Amino acid sequence: MTEIPEHLRKRAEEARAKAAAAKGGADEPAEAAGGEAAPPAAGGGDGGESRIPAHLLERSKAAKARAGGGDGGDGGGAATAERAPAAGGGAAVVTAPPPLAAGPGGHTQRLLTVVKSGSIQDVKAKPVDKVHTWPHLLVVEFVAALAITAFLLVFSAVVNAPLLAAANFNLTPNPSKAPWYFLGLQELLTMFHPMVAGVTIPGIGLFALILAPYTDRNPSNKPEDRKFAISLFTIFLMFWAVLVIIGSFFRGPGFLFSFPWDVGLHFEL
Repeated sequence: MTEIPEHLRKRAEEARAKAAAAKGGADEPAEAAGGEAAPPAAGGGDGGESRIPAHLLERSKAAKARAGGGDGGDGGGAATAERAPAAGGGAAVVTAPPPLAAGPGGHTQRLLTVVKSGSIQDVKAKPVDKVHTWPHLLVVEFVAALAITAFLLVFSAVVNAPLLAAANFNLTPNPSKAPWYFLGLQELLTMFHPMVAGVTIPGIGLFALILAPYTDRNPSNKPEDRKFAISLFTIFLMFWAVLVIIGSFFRGPGFLFSFPWDVGLHFEL
């Protein structure tokens, strides 16, 4: 049990003594009329010097009496009664302290806490957008690779490759075109110097792709939140697609610009 600090108890006793001395003349009529003297209020004599309630002081004195005298002297742990001195020299009036509200185990402390509404433990799992690489990703990629390999094996066994006749080194085909995926670069060679078309422009494109993760740090996967990135990629894709289409369908003999309905289609996979 937590006891009242000594300095607070002394202050309360001094205030009670001052109040009793100040009301010494008024206690006699009170005893004659009522037959008993009321115990002086704590802190009421000198302007509220102590604010400790009287029942707390009585509880502290009872606890000290139990701790000092043992359980045998006060009737099995009961609180000791306080004797209020009579002003006229008569018999002392016994006033019993208020009952102790003891809790489990004899403790008198009371704790108050504020708990938010709802369950204390949140059992709902928060959604996450991350999974482990193994086995969630690698298993799917491995199965996809096996499926593509099996498809290419069956397709190549059934369908013959569109191969041409044996090459004649004395006769160069006209026009001589690169595969379709390189026709964009071949088209650039007709517009710029080979150093610019073959090294500078592709090098700038590769360097821009390397810097892309560091320049665009937007973590969102929604297209409406990635307007700049989507617009930039669309411009690049359309630019390269236009070059490939021109080199494939609008270049005739001598790799000159021509319409396919005039000179025919000179394009082979």
